Amino acid sequence: MESIEILKTFNSCYVKIQAIAQDENWLKLIADQKIDPEAATYLGDVLHYLGEAMGCVEEIVEVKFNQEAE
Repeated sequence: MESIEILKTFNSCYVKIQAIAQDENWLKLIADQKIDPEAATYLGDVLHYLGEAMGCVEEIVEVKFNQEAE
């Protein structure tokens, strides 16, 4: 898998997870305490660390892109 493919996959996952975090049903589950209240924190952590991983891969993609442009 190429670096750009990894980045695109991470981005796709990030968008899907972010949609869950903002979903009305997800927010209702948390508000009604039908799931562990920590679940919102865990989901936020997933988004944070996925974003961090994306940043690392973006650097690799950028370097590769610059090398190919030269």
